[in-house]
Amino acid sequence: MRKYFMGAALATVLATAGTANAANIVETAQQAGTFNTLIAAAQAAGLVEALSAPGPITVFAPTDEAFAALPEGTVENLLKPENKGQLAAILSYHVVGQEITSDEIPAATTEVETLKGEGDRTITVVKSDSGVTVDGANVVTADIKADNGVIHVIDKVIMPSE
Repeated sequence: MRKYFMGAALATVLATAGTANAANIVETAQQAGTFNTLIAAAQAAGLVEALSAPGPITVFAPTDEAFAALPEGTVENLLKPENKGQLAAILSYHVVGQEITSDEIPAATTEVETLKGEGDRTITVVKSDSGVTVDGANVVTADIKADNGVIHVIDKVIMPSE
């Protein structure tokens, strides 16, 4: 198991696959139309500026469907002002402080440090013949370039253990 340690600021969500884009992550996510919950969560957590800042970063971005699959009431509860810190921790758990494209992920199990501030900060990335998973979430679209990093779309919201 190899370990990668990365730090930096947040950024990136969706653009045209494989090409550079003049839009940052937030702008790209808004254009895509399938990340409305992620954008609303980033706004509630006070992370929009960070997600719009220069990178490079990597975002493992859950779709609206991924958020909808959470237990009933979870998203609404997290969006409450009193849960801003918890929401920011969950969102930053989806962000790595450097750009990692799919061809840079080793065919193995790799522990990757996220931008989450404390507690469980490490996600497990597994690349095999059947694809890539991140803490059990499947990467359904990889290498979506934005001007401040890269996005890998995942099919569920990953949660830190603490």
